[in-house]
Amino acid sequence: MPPPPTTLARLPEYAAAAYGEREALADGEVRWTFARLAAEISAAARAAIAHGIRPGDRVAIWAPNSRRWITAALGAVGAGAVLVPVNTRYKPAEAADIIRRSGSRVLFTERGFLGTDYARDLHASGEDLGALASTVVLRDGRDRREGREGREGREGREGNDGGETTGPDGPPGSVSWEAYLRAGEAVPDAERAARAAAVRPEDLSDILYTSGTTGRSKGVMTTHGQTVRLYASWSGLVTLRPGDRYLLVNPFFHTFGYKAGVLACLLRGVTMLPEAVYDTDRILHRMAAERVTCLMGPPTVFHGLIRHPARAAHDLSALRLAGTGAASVPASLVEEIRTELGAPDVFTAYGLTESGGVVSVCPTDADARTLAHTVGLPLPDTEVRITDPLGAVLPAGEPGEVQVRGYHVTPGYLDDPASTAEAVLPGGWLRTGDIGVLDGRGYLAITDRLKDMYVVGGFNAYPAEVENVLLTHPAITDAAVVGAPDERLGEVGVAYVVTTGPVTSEELTAWTRERLANFKVPRRFTRMDELPRNAGGKLLKTELRRTARGESA
Repeated sequence: MPPPPTTLARLPEYAAAAYGEREALADGEVRWTFARLAAEISAAARAAIAHGIRPGDRVAIWAPNSRRWITAALGAVGAGAVLVPVNTRYKPAEAADIIRRSGSRVLFTERGFLGTDYARDLHASGEDLGALASTVVLRDGRDRREGREGREGREGREGNDGGETTGPDGPPGSVSWEAYLRAGEAVPDAERAARAAAVRPEDLSDILYTSGTTGRSKGVMTTHGQTVRLYASWSGLVTLRPGDRYLLVNPFFHTFGYKAGVLACLLRGVTMLPEAVYDTDRILHRMAAERVTCLMGPPTVFHGLIRHPARAAHDLSALRLAGTGAASVPASLVEEIRTELGAPDVFTAYGLTESGGVVSVCPTDADARTLAHTVGLPLPDTEVRITDPLGAVLPAGEPGEVQVRGYHVTPGYLDDPASTAEAVLPGGWLRTGDIGVLDGRGYLAITDRLKDMYVVGGFNAYPAEVENVLLTHPAITDAAVVGAPDERLGEVGVAYVVTTGPVTSEELTAWTRERLANFKVPRRFTRMDELPRNAGGKLLKTELRRTARGESA
């Protein structure tokens, strides 16, 4: 098999050449081979060119997992654009902030998904959208409710049937996916191929926004060469192989869904089975019907499957590979994945957006204790060191900050040289903000966080962002948010507030839910006369974490 390409722009044609008529994707009634998927992505790349997307332009995508997400994103990237995925749980103000600061000129989104009209809500919000000039509506779910669903996927090339439109009340500058593709038919394929060939490994492939402890999200830049090399390595280490069938439950706006999902499948000839919404009943049915061999996600996903009352009624015998991370993993869960779900190969891993999503992988054949208590060995050509607060390197067994160096470390944060200099030290060492220990074998264990971040069901939540929203409430004068253990979600937010008068937990839940994605909303609120602070006025969050853990217990 030829080596993988050096850019994502050439990845679809590589997959078509390597895996041809193998099934690449199954999404509803639509089933595509790798050759067909490459053709669909090529059509989307020609459409991007016709739409005026230029090399280096930023394009945002705010939509759930689907084949159209894949073709729109990789089509734009194949035309030289830089992808800016947006969390589907974000409210319009949160999405607008990323669209504006990234300088995105085009937005791919949906209308009517689970009752949410992303396109309408964003444009009706009155938020500053910066350079955004047009919106491409990938799918208009309202047409399904009105019985106008098209025949795409069953007759001819997707989008040529005119079955879906954006509707008369579409946002200004919006165009349907069908119209977008039709415009691309006038672009010669030679022009598309020239665009793809002009993309270089050192060019940016994507900007993924990850919040910092200040609550302001930062755009992590990654190049084509970094991404392809990293996921070619990762997919081999976790044993993905041609013929595997991978249920993609992790959202595509995250590295776990997009890179360890879609891109890894293209690299290894694995069938993609995208899921727009995680629902355990549906997942069980689909795993049996599609003979799923690979499932990856936070521990919550596996807890839900193992404890589902109808699990025994579904044939999950095809499952061979399970991957998890993003939160603490009990050894008992690893054993249950192997015994109850029947997956012999289980791995855990560690990474962060600034490292391309991966730093280390624990081998699939490791014992349950090693899998549960470590995140494995650093990737090939990746260095990990543990340092004290002054930067001195610590020996094995000593806890300190985890620092990483390798080809996949981000070149920096978009338009933020100060944060870049703080995160990436001279010599290329990335400060992760995590506390860890290396054992005598070189295995890494993550024991704590320097940052205040906690992980809710696989999603990073940052207290400062939630605290800033709470402090806008007229009755709150001080607020602090910490993470506390939760059996189902791994961790949840707990808020401690100082108020000027009576206010209920229900009121504060509604206040934050209107302004933040649901996973960021604290699950408990506790009123205090004052927050614990030291003599210098610094908030004692360690004390609050201890209190929150006690309440959880």
